[in-house]
Amino acid sequence: MIEDGSTDRGSVTTVRRIGATIRRPTGAWTPAVHALLSHLEEVGFSRAPRALGTDGADEVLSLLYGEPAFTPWPEGLRSSHGVGELGRWLRGYHDAIRTFRPPADAHWQGQEEEWRPGMVIRHGDLGPWNSIWDGGQLIGFIDWDFAAPGHAIDDLAQLAWYAVPLRPMEQQRRASVTGSSTLQARLHALCTAYGEQPEAVIEALDALQSREAARIERLGRQGTEPWATFLARGDAAEMLVEQCWIRSESDALLGTGRK
Repeated sequence: MIEDGSTDRGSVTTVRRIGATIRRPTGAWTPAVHALLSHLEEVGFSRAPRALGTDGADEVLSLLYGEPAFTPWPEGLRSSHGVGELGRWLRGYHDAIRTFRPPADAHWQGQEEEWRPGMVIRHGDLGPWNSIWDGGQLIGFIDWDFAAPGHAIDDLAQLAWYAVPLRPMEQQRRASVTGSSTLQARLHALCTAYGEQPEAVIEALDALQSREAARIERLGRQGTEPWATFLARGDAAEMLVEQCWIRSESDALLGTGRK
């Protein structure tokens, strides 16, 4: 956990802890994100930070106590129960925002679609690095800057991509989760906990990876941050490599036995 009074530099932004709060630079999307977090508080969803306002050029959020799941992953996340907890968290989040209506003037970072009934506000960055754990228990997710209108299954697909993980062996080893049978079991545990079919998630992930790679190329070449940084470090190309890997391994991941 970040120490009181210290700062921490992530891949996109720098955060500072003051007591039980986190300070982060604001952006044009901050009012919309705060409206979302305030709604979660109002409906009793406690597994996300609370929006506490702004302080100069910083937003102020409540601190979620625990540790982010950097690689190698903590034991809690490596277990089938842990990946199931992620699915239950996401189901709870999507249920909690069923009645959320974005402000008419809402601006979301990297927004690609206008919100319409039937859509959700996706977290947008559902990787283990944004999940907070304490004693093997999932506390919640932080870093909501990429929240934006989208489809619920894309949140689940992104979570499967990064938290199963549906990634080649190098990334599996870093997470300390390896092997097709293990990934198959984890994918099914995640989907069962959420309430969706693995086949639908794999299909949605393929489309999501294509869109995300194209967005990095488009916004990165325009010089829009943080996508310019993502493009420079090779994220778009890596996504397409991972997409090809999933296509080649999909039967094993789904347990269909047609490889």
